[in-house]
Amino acid sequence: MTDSTEENRIASAEREIAAPAATIFELIADPAQQPRWDGNDNLAEAAAGQRVRAAGEVFRTTLTVGAVRENHVEEFTEGRLIAWRPAEPGATPPGHLWRWELEPLDEGRTLVRHTYDWTRLTDEKRLVRARATTPEKLRASLDRLAELVEG
Repeated sequence: MTDSTEENRIASAEREIAAPAATIFELIADPAQQPRWDGNDNLAEAAAGQRVRAAGEVFRTTLTVGAVRENHVEEFTEGRLIAWRPAEPGATPPGHLWRWELEPLDEGRTLVRHTYDWTRLTDEKRLVRARATTPEKLRASLDRLAELVEG
């Protein structure tokens, strides 16, 4: 039996995608593109013109249930890394982080790693959904990204 202090609160999946890192990164760093590849079917839309360019930025998305989220970018390296913490508008992020890491293998192949880290999540209402975010669900987003760029 595992108690909650020993619970693994990081889910991760990776796959090689036959496309340049820059091409893949554009789909991730532009929130308006995110509903096209969201494997959780959680994102309904995001306004155009929010392309992330630095840590500290905030972009807004609308969920399929109609709620709006402000996503606080915490990590950013152009073409290689982006991570954000979602929050309700005007609120402090409750502690979960979505991270994308891209490692170019050559001109036309990229290793893409998608991680959901909820080690800092303390809101009891969110824990059930956090636990349901499995590597398989993360893999669905990777697979959709691959479908978009591999043609």
